[in-house]
Amino acid sequence: MSAKLPKEAVRALAEGVHGAPADILGMRTDGTTLVCRTWQPHAARVDLVDFHNGRTLPMQRVDEAGLFEHSEPGAAPFRYRFRMTDEQGNSWESEDPYRFPFVLSSFDLHLFNEGTNFRAFEKMGAHPRVVEGVAGVQFAVWAPNARRVSVVGPFNRWDGRCHLMQKRGPGGVWELFVPGIGPGEIYKFEVKGPGVFLQQKSDPYGFAAELRPRSASVVWDPDRYAWGDAEWMKARGETPWHKRPVNVYEVHPGSWMHLKDEGGRWLTYRETADRLVPYVRDLGYTHIELLPVSEHPFDGSWGYQATGYFAPTSRFGTPDDFRHLVDTCHQAGLGVIVDWVPAHFPRDAHGLACFDGTHLFEHADPRQGEHRDWGTLIFNYGRHEVRAFLLSSAMWWAEAFHVDGLRVDAVASMLYLDYSRKPGEWIPNKFGGRENLEAVDFLRRFNEIVHAECPGFLTFAEESTAWPMVSRPVYLGGLGFDFKWNMGWMHDILEYFSKEPVHRKYHHNSLTFSMIYAFTESFILPFSHDEVVHGKRSMLDKMPGDLWQKFANLRLLYGFMAAHPGKKLLFMGGEFGQWGEWNHHAGLDWALLDYENHRGLQALVRDLNGAVAREAALHEVDFAWEGFEWIDIHDSEQSVLSFVRKAEDPADILVCVLNFTPVPRRGYRIGVPVAGPYREILNTDAACYGGSNVGNLGVVETEAKPWNGRPQSLMLSLPPLGALFLKPVAPAPVVSTENDGQPAPNA
Repeated sequence: MSAKLPKEAVRALAEGVHGAPADILGMRTDGTTLVCRTWQPHAARVDLVDFHNGRTLPMQRVDEAGLFEHSEPGAAPFRYRFRMTDEQGNSWESEDPYRFPFVLSSFDLHLFNEGTNFRAFEKMGAHPRVVEGVAGVQFAVWAPNARRVSVVGPFNRWDGRCHLMQKRGPGGVWELFVPGIGPGEIYKFEVKGPGVFLQQKSDPYGFAAELRPRSASVVWDPDRYAWGDAEWMKARGETPWHKRPVNVYEVHPGSWMHLKDEGGRWLTYRETADRLVPYVRDLGYTHIELLPVSEHPFDGSWGYQATGYFAPTSRFGTPDDFRHLVDTCHQAGLGVIVDWVPAHFPRDAHGLACFDGTHLFEHADPRQGEHRDWGTLIFNYGRHEVRAFLLSSAMWWAEAFHVDGLRVDAVASMLYLDYSRKPGEWIPNKFGGRENLEAVDFLRRFNEIVHAECPGFLTFAEESTAWPMVSRPVYLGGLGFDFKWNMGWMHDILEYFSKEPVHRKYHHNSLTFSMIYAFTESFILPFSHDEVVHGKRSMLDKMPGDLWQKFANLRLLYGFMAAHPGKKLLFMGGEFGQWGEWNHHAGLDWALLDYENHRGLQALVRDLNGAVAREAALHEVDFAWEGFEWIDIHDSEQSVLSFVRKAEDPADILVCVLNFTPVPRRGYRIGVPVAGPYREILNTDAACYGGSNVGNLGVVETEAKPWNGRPQSLMLSLPPLGALFLKPVAPAPVVSTENDGQPAPNA
């Protein structure tokens, strides 16, 4: 036993509870004696190899558990390696982790512990580095209540006694540089907490992960991908998205398409880039929204119970493969939105739950820390380090993967302390109210940061209550989101369409109610994945009537969505009339496109998307009354609605007329804003879409007959279960022969 090393320190090493191994291991001198110590529980013999003169110095075993020591009076420190030999005579060499300087500065630790470092991923987690000419990986993890944290992996036989991390200050961050390993290495943190707690945890800041059911993190170099989307990123930051078309195709990557000739496997990220991107672009969408691609253990959670907040799931490839998918989207002119879940996380033992043996990321009190509906845990938004973790996750997706927006899931569950709780099952805030003030503050800070740091970045709130000003700026008292999902409109309109047309006149207000609040928020109109699971039936199967009426109703529904103020979102499969509910185990039923009705529906969706993109009246003023005007809101008896959509240019208008019954309405008169011919630019009942082709022969002229409070009116033929989009025909420009056939300056 070394006389200079206290017995308590050796016992702490042997018992695996030493929190500052760098204080006693490695090489050091007190000016008179040089001492080098190493902890090698798998070695029978350890030699110290001097790089300067090639000396090999045997080290003395000073404790049977595995502590070795070498001392030299009067010697100066030198560069060295260890050569270990086990009982079977096998030898190996390694650098000493405890001879390298720490990377985290006191300022880094301060920023992290006060929750203001929203790029904590730059130092936390696992980072390949070269330190003093030696390649290795720098590890850092937050575990303030741990008695010991170790890095474990194949490189040390998953033995937590080998690479003990150093606790850096009182804030609870642990750090260690492990030489000799690099990208591709798998690892976990072995955490010894209070009492008997001993658990191997995946890295909260891990950039990659093993494929489930394995759960180790994977060292990954995030800086080696060469992006090709500089033009898109520049244009994104200069785009006024509220005035531009935002038309989203929502996708679950694991079930969009399966390769039946290859055992029914799902597509990789790169295969998805090859197949999904041209498909979505052809249909005229502006954005692809991916259900959470964060690493998650259970396929059936669809990604909504994440264990890896910085790692794209390995189900479909590597992080660089995911970058390739985003890059391909951008080069094709498509934005990428990713679902993000800061509301809750699963209880899996390798994840965030009870991370250091205490309730670290979650609240300890189940009245604050548990989602009983989902069996998950709620983040403690009042804890600075948890806020830093979540804010850093958001910034990581924005910066490391160039995603263009985050759709924040389950915002309502974050905002209310009594969400899905009975009296006595929740704790009021400090003012006695039900609002989660810490979550509100977090969401506002999240929106402030991502918008300030990432030009053109969009945030979407899936928020189902009447919480005010969700999509209004923080400086005005709002939450700061760009858009809010209009869950009320989705519920009302699907409820209306479930009715047989003969009864719809009694539910006319379900069509019109959304306009009472349409401009209180910047809404996106969603028909999302949530509406085609759990017995709710597919979009097509929700529609009443026979086969023809089902398709006609769905075409009408999509026409109404395109005409209604607000940005748009449709879940995959809805565009061609998937019959079955969404099944995450199987791909979409692409064989349906062999049938004319399904191809017709898909063609309509393509043309509606084109109209939304092409017609400024359908996207430029989505969030103010200046972009909308009723023609006739009251015709409940015939279940007909008519209104005008307007662009910023008041002369650029579109008249929308919708007949919600299967009865053709011939000779139906509506008042219109301007006189002259109107062209029928889209008819959801056209034969090319599978309809009956009732319409107005392309162009219809106004009559000087007052109607609906306007001096001019149109006499129309309304198709059964159909929507009409009519646009005034602009007069031809005046051509002057004195100007070489070009339009005159006043044209």
